[in-house]
Amino acid sequence: MYTISKNLKLTAIILMVVGAIGLIYGFINVPSSVEEVHEILASSDAHGHADEAHAHDDEHAEHVFHQLQNKPWASIYTAALFFFLIAAGALAFYAIQNAAQAGWSPILFRVMEGISAYIFPGGVIVFVLLVLSSLHLNHLFIWMDADVVAHDEIIANKTGYLNIPFFLIRAAIYIVGWAFFYSRLRKNSIKLDEGFDPALFKKNFKLSAGFLVFFIVTESMLSWDFIMSIDTHWFSTLFGWFVFASMFVSGITVIALVTLYLKSKGYLEQVNNSHIHDLAKFMFGISIFWEYLWFSQFLLIWYANIPEEAVYYVQRIEQYPLLFFGTFFLNFLLPMLILINTEFKRIPWIVSLAGVIILVGHYINFYVMIMPGTVGESWSFGAAEIGSVLLIGGLFLYVIFNALTKAPLVAKNFPLLKESKHFHY
Repeated sequence: MYTISKNLKLTAIILMVVGAIGLIYGFINVPSSVEEVHEILASSDAHGHADEAHAHDDEHAEHVFHQLQNKPWASIYTAALFFFLIAAGALAFYAIQNAAQAGWSPILFRVMEGISAYIFPGGVIVFVLLVLSSLHLNHLFIWMDADVVAHDEIIANKTGYLNIPFFLIRAAIYIVGWAFFYSRLRKNSIKLDEGFDPALFKKNFKLSAGFLVFFIVTESMLSWDFIMSIDTHWFSTLFGWFVFASMFVSGITVIALVTLYLKSKGYLEQVNNSHIHDLAKFMFGISIFWEYLWFSQFLLIWYANIPEEAVYYVQRIEQYPLLFFGTFFLNFLLPMLILINTEFKRIPWIVSLAGVIILVGHYINFYVMIMPGTVGESWSFGAAEIGSVLLIGGLFLYVIFNALTKAPLVAKNFPLLKESKHFHY
């Protein structure tokens, strides 16, 4: 049985405490009035987008005021959604292994289950943030503002789908549905430790197949609701796949990093270089798939030059150029160059380096998807952003490693376990 170390537990707690302090400071530090924004714009060029004329423009100052008030909310929302979807990506990978009856991966199942354990607490945090948005404590979703809808024909035409009650009902279905499938899969997996039962194996096969059908539909809808609806005028038929690629490769990356950490501590002795090699292959392959979707979505919209679609990229290229194009290097070019060599996929520190780059890159990817529609040009990496990542990241670490202590790290009686133990590529 795995026992979480005191150092790891302390690290997770410190991250949460420091993160909470940073986030609270971010909320306290936002301007409390439009007049204060006037003073900021007049006295400083900190927001290089402001000039002397804007400093005396009430409409512009009010716009910046709402952006800055949104900033800590958008920061915690981005971090909460990112880590929640990492857990969902790990669960999707776990379900694929079960449904495919893969022989190489059963020795890693408990790691996948441990990471997926964050789905429920992570989902609750995201849902609470959505409820607070619906109570108008922030302006993350402009379609929730009745005054905006009344004066915007495009948004008004979407109210049949984008309305608060239906939105929250859908959100609850996504989160509860994913958590339900996880709990059933986990329960049956632990029962198999007591003795092999073909019925339990078949149940998990059917549950995994059922979850994948449910997941592919709800993941697309979730990406429309939780992210794409922030930019309410814009839409993309590739968006669900784009978000899936990001969360899927992030989930696989965390599986690899947790596996390497446990192995370095003397656990999972029968995990060999071939298992790490296969995880690294998925990290490599899905990074290329993400880049294909990133470029395809961008190229088709940019080339068509349809104003209501191109504005999405115009804003990001003009206001977030370093982050927008930086994702190309962090999420595709560097992982490809690092992991393209077969031998590199077997070296723990190289896989770990690639994993850290991928996770940083995909957090920035989520940041670029969410921030332009919520804070516009008033973005920056400050206490709220760093604090949010530390707070949610610390909770994420605590939950997944605590879950790993609840059952043996190897699923004892899984029928393909022997094949997995002797897997060599």
